[in-house]
Amino acid sequence: MVIYYLIIIVISLLSMWVSNKLKSKFKTYSQKQLRNGMSGKEIAEKMLNDHGIRDVKVISVRGSLTDHYNPQKKTVNLSDSVYNERNAAAAAVAAHECGHAVQHAQGYEWLQIRSSLVPMVGIASKFSMFVIIGGLVLTQIVPYGFSIAAIGVGLFGLGTLFSLITLPVEYDASNRALAWLQRKNMVSRQELAGAQDALTWAARTYMVAALGSLATLAYFAFQVFGGRRS
Repeated sequence: MVIYYLIIIVISLLSMWVSNKLKSKFKTYSQKQLRNGMSGKEIAEKMLNDHGIRDVKVISVRGSLTDHYNPQKKTVNLSDSVYNERNAAAAAVAAHECGHAVQHAQGYEWLQIRSSLVPMVGIASKFSMFVIIGGLVLTQIVPYGFSIAAIGVGLFGLGTLFSLITLPVEYDASNRALAWLQRKNMVSRQELAGAQDALTWAARTYMVAALGSLATLAYFAFQVFGGRRS
């Protein structure tokens, strides 16, 4: 129990540090204007065109670091600070999100697996904690309480699996983005280094989230199945 709480505290502190570092990196690289003068929107549109993708739209969305690719609507959604800006950070994010569109168009296996899990994970994330806690309480009252708690652990495990599968998807999208930026000479060597640094820290947020989910899953699994053995 104590070890679990120590692990969660360490992961929480690590998460805050990575998040603050990411914001700092993007602030730094947002001040470095691209030599080609292209906006995030223009970078995204060119990358899509270069990969022969004609059915994906680049649109603007509100918020900060809210950038994402929507495979259902086939839209690359860029935040205002990326859509309109003309700096290394905007280029990195725009190209990264288009990397997901390229994955989708080329049938990248890990993206397909993650997309297939989305409906189930949406339900699991809402109810897993309630099912686990409810099952543990019922274990003291009725024999089938353990089964309910075990189902809850399974539901939480789906979320953890989703977090782990997200890692290769995100890293691959960044690799595609950086390779295209370099291959098409879209950025200078210094701008490319900045883009790579920014995307590296962005990927680390997913790594920390996956570690946190894995640690929580291990804790609940021990509470449910460890107690059963005793």
